[in-house]
Amino acid sequence: MPLFTRKNNKQGPTTDAGQFGSRSSMNSASSQGSHLTNNNNNNNNNGVPEKSKPPLVFHCQLAHGSPTGLIHDFSSVRELYQKIAECFDISEKDILFCTLNSHKVDMTRLLGGQIGLDDFIFAHRKGRPKEIEIIKSQDALGLTITDNGAGYAFIKRIKEDSIIDHIEHICVGDHIEKLNGQNMVGKRHYEVARMLKDIPTGGTFTLRLVEPVRSGFQGIGPRSQSRASGSGGAGGRNYGSGKETLRFKANGNAQIEPQFDEATEAGIEAINNLLESFMGINDTELASQIWELGDNKTNSMDFAEAIDNSDLESFGFTDDFIIELWGAITDARRKTATSPK
Repeated sequence: MPLFTRKNNKQGPTTDAGQFGSRSSMNSASSQGSHLTNNNNNNNNNGVPEKSKPPLVFHCQLAHGSPTGLIHDFSSVRELYQKIAECFDISEKDILFCTLNSHKVDMTRLLGGQIGLDDFIFAHRKGRPKEIEIIKSQDALGLTITDNGAGYAFIKRIKEDSIIDHIEHICVGDHIEKLNGQNMVGKRHYEVARMLKDIPTGGTFTLRLVEPVRSGFQGIGPRSQSRASGSGGAGGRNYGSGKETLRFKANGNAQIEPQFDEATEAGIEAINNLLESFMGINDTELASQIWELGDNKTNSMDFAEAIDNSDLESFGFTDDFIIELWGAITDARRKTATSPK
């Protein structure tokens, strides 16, 4: 398979539209500019020049089919999209979202605020537009929205037997381009969800959606994976099996870190479920930030104070909701501590 890349001399979440919480906004870590760093200290006290480390390089294909490109020298999701666009000679605005280790429109493999060092990236391009008129017959639409960290909100999940579920032309992966003629490009998921929530029950509204390009081979695994799925012979590579992750941090740094342990994974998942149930937000990066704020706390009061002193204060979490979040954190710790080794 041909291999190509553009030379560069420079080194280098989700909202349920059916409901929404009491506070408004925060910037996802995946959408902020950041600088790639490593956890190791690069300072050399002896004054001897240290050998420069090779840049991280990720394999990438267009999801509907393409040669394999090599992507490197990026430190944020937006920069990643720019590099992919340069590599495949397409417009950055043409990329809806990326999935990891699967070319399918699989929201469980959505690229968010982190990339495993061995992950294979698949970029999904804009496809056919469609415009649909909807009657909001219930308060909750059953529509869960996320964004790509670069200005596009799209559908991540559709609740079974909901208003949206009964409209066959609306699919997971569709980009919400316009709402009642108003451009949604550049808005975060929670902004789009709030606008849908504000539509009165019984009202009619129009969505202009853009679906991702779909190939005729959605049930077939990518060629790169078929070669790696053998018995581990020479030259085979098992994508997505790495122990380290490039994680885009809220403080502006992208760091190489170990994968989350069992307690952290369980806690983040529980927090994400609470965000969706209580506020209508499903955002793994936000859940991760909440977990980090509570990770070294011993009581709910210190946890609440940590939230109030962070940029999460703008969400306006209620006291009852903070107690629920603290319960999710302590439950995850307890289950891990009592589980057999």
